[in-house]
Amino acid sequence: MKLPLRIHFNSEMAGRIIADGIMVNAALLITLVSRYMWLVGINGSTLSAQVLFREHMRVYVNSFWFLTIICLIVFYFNGFYTYGRFYQDRYKVLVIAQAVSLGYLIFGFFIFILSDWIFFPRSILISAWLVTLAFLIGSRAFLELYRTVRLPERRQTAPIVAENKRNKVLVIGGAGYIGSALLPELLKKGYHVRLLDLLLYGTEPIQEILQHPNLEIIRADFRQIDTVVEAMRDIESLVHLGAIVGDPACELNEELTIEVNLMATRMLGEVAKGSGVNRFVFASTCSVYGSSDETLDEHSYLNPVSLYASSKIASERVLMQMANDHFAPVILRFGTIYGLSGRTRFDLVVNLLTAKAVVDSLITIYGGEQWRPFLHVDDAARSILMVLEAPIPLVHNQIFNVGSNEQNYTIQQVGETIQRLIPSAQITSAGTDNDLRNYRVNFNNIRRTLGFVPEWSLEQGVMQVCEAIKSGKVKDYRDVEYSNVKLLNGGDKGISGLLRSQKDWAYELLNETSPKYKEMVAS
Repeated sequence: MKLPLRIHFNSEMAGRIIADGIMVNAALLITLVSRYMWLVGINGSTLSAQVLFREHMRVYVNSFWFLTIICLIVFYFNGFYTYGRFYQDRYKVLVIAQAVSLGYLIFGFFIFILSDWIFFPRSILISAWLVTLAFLIGSRAFLELYRTVRLPERRQTAPIVAENKRNKVLVIGGAGYIGSALLPELLKKGYHVRLLDLLLYGTEPIQEILQHPNLEIIRADFRQIDTVVEAMRDIESLVHLGAIVGDPACELNEELTIEVNLMATRMLGEVAKGSGVNRFVFASTCSVYGSSDETLDEHSYLNPVSLYASSKIASERVLMQMANDHFAPVILRFGTIYGLSGRTRFDLVVNLLTAKAVVDSLITIYGGEQWRPFLHVDDAARSILMVLEAPIPLVHNQIFNVGSNEQNYTIQQVGETIQRLIPSAQITSAGTDNDLRNYRVNFNNIRRTLGFVPEWSLEQGVMQVCEAIKSGKVKDYRDVEYSNVKLLNGGDKGISGLLRSQKDWAYELLNETSPKYKEMVAS
């Protein structure tokens, strides 16, 4: 469930409300004066100038307060004084136009209903509406221009320590599928990136940026609170990608999943909040919607059908409850991801079906009628970057579905798309699917608020995977390294390794106060 942005009335907001009220009144007054001058000087009204003046003043006195109240209420609930201030320019103009139009429509409706008590010439409604639009849009354009000119000067006088902190981002689990696509983009943007990761997949996923001067790597388990506290030092924003990801992987060990996905997330949130981290970006999933025949948005009822989805919902709620004026959690519910990154996965439907089409000339479909929203891994990374760069009031305590309405497909449609691009492959049905998920998702919120539009299409992603396999960049899509389940099922890097890692550091801390735990550590 999407929680509302916390709104606090302050002197700045009061100033903006008063300014808008003055502009609404000025627009009405200018329109009436213009009408009066036209009637007296050009139209040659049969009424005297004094009579016309008194008539227009009576119209103004009887209606200005009513119009002002209606407009300010509409403006307030359209976010003029809170989150709407931080909309991108084009969308801000659209929001202003919609709000002013709605305000005048409501005003016109009441004037029509109350025409026996309030006289108001209908002919000036359109003129007053246009002048109000010009004032509100023009004033905000002037302020934006002023900030553009003055802000660089202010930044030059800002404390160096604050500026350094603003550019520092801690990415937890940043050597995984999404993280290995995100880190290079953060570094290109000039961020100082601190990576906290156990590096279960080694350093190969981030090999190209290992020597980057702005990258700091802490190889550790993010369940270790002492390491986390140290990693949070001088950090402004945190991106939490660390988790056991996917329904099958989470089912391997329920206790470990709860510990990693939920308990550790709560600890990270508490440490981040206590360390002065302002922005906490949490990677969630559209799987939280479970199974539904409707198109769902951030307000929709959540219906998890797996431990993975349940752990993400619980984590979302834990973080949202921590939010205050200085700590801003942001939840990103990603669609089903496809495409290549530093650590590509082939246990996801688009990548897997494409690989099978290229290697085996088969596209095996289980079920087929179930819906999924799809998203390229590069677009997932770009959405995180947009959240990091957005003004905090715009994203504070918000939930965003990440994807696009155009990329809602059934599994059957995905298979047909792949076959169209790889004609040598044949689609084969393998019966029903044990996966109960079925959901279409609405992505208007992130597009409207942040201007996020995916740069990749499903077809482009399929061809990217196809070319990687044909060129030999991907040797064998069935290798352990490409599957979360296979990786967790195997050796020291699997579940046993994670459990032992947790046990080791816990008992080592206990051993500092009592030597009797030495044998436990050794065992």
